[in-house]
Amino acid sequence: MSEPRDTSSISFTALYTGHVWTRDGISAPFFRTKGGAFLYGALAPFEYVGRHIVGGNIRTFLLQRHHLIDHRLHQLIDDGVTQVVEIACGLSPRGHRFCQQYPQLTYIETDLPDMARRKQQLLKEHGVLSERHRVQPINIFAEDGELSLDHVLAQLDQSKPVVVITEGLVNYFPLEVISDFWRKLANALSAFPQGSYLTDNYPLYKGMPFYRTLKVLGGMLGTVSRSQVGFHFHSDMEAVDHFHSLGFHSLTIHNPTDYYDQLPIPKTRGNPMVRIMEGTVESN
Repeated sequence: MSEPRDTSSISFTALYTGHVWTRDGISAPFFRTKGGAFLYGALAPFEYVGRHIVGGNIRTFLLQRHHLIDHRLHQLIDDGVTQVVEIACGLSPRGHRFCQQYPQLTYIETDLPDMARRKQQLLKEHGVLSERHRVQPINIFAEDGELSLDHVLAQLDQSKPVVVITEGLVNYFPLEVISDFWRKLANALSAFPQGSYLTDNYPLYKGMPFYRTLKVLGGMLGTVSRSQVGFHFHSDMEAVDHFHSLGFHSLTIHNPTDYYDQLPIPKTRGNPMVRIMEGTVESN
C-alpha cells in the first residue's frame, strides 16, 4: 500500500493562527509562541493594506471563521452533543476552552504526529490534559492504522452524536483530493446516531469581488506551504450537491454577514471570502 499523502508542510500556519487567537483574547496565554509573534509582526504591513484597501484581511477571516465555528459548536452541545473531534487542531484553543466550560464533553484534538506531540506537551505542561481532553496523531489520508480517521472515531461512544471539526485545512487541497477525505468522513459518521461536520471554506464564487486576487493569493500561499491550494465551489448549490454525492445527508452554508449582530466578529467590506459549511449524516 502506498504511503499516505504528506501534509507536513501545512503545520507552519498553526504558529500564525495561534498568535491571532491569543491577540484577540480567545486563547490562553500559554498558546503564544515566539514563531507566531514573529509571523504576526512580519505580516502586519500587509494586513494593514488589506484591511484599508480591500476591506478585509487574513486576520479578519480567521476570526470570522473561528467565532462562527464556536457558535455552532455551542449550539450543538446545547442540543445534546458530548463528543467532539478536531482535526488539524494546531494551536487552536477551542478544545481547552470548551472542556473548561462543558464538564460532560469528550474532546479529542488531532494533528500530524509532530504537531500532535507539540500540542500534547503544551497542554500537559499546563495541567489541562485529561481522559476526556486528549491529543492524538492523525493523517487524514491514512487508510488504516493508528493514524487513520477510523482509529480515532472508534474510541468514541458510537451510541451518541459526534461533531468533527476541521479549521484551516480543506483549502490546502484540490477538490478531488479533499473529497476523498470528505467521503471517508461521511461514511465514518454514519456509525453514529448523528454526525455533524463543521469546516471553513474559501469558495470562489464567480462575480464576487477580488475573484482574481483570491486566485493569485492562493497560488502564493501554495508556493510558501508547498501544497496545492484550492478554492472550491462557484455557488452554494454546487457545494450542496457535491456533499450530497459524497454521502452527507445535508449541508448548510453559513455566511459571516448573517451573524454580525450576534457574534463579536470583525466585519468586511462587501461579501466575506470565508464560509462555514455544516454537513450532517444520520445513522444508516
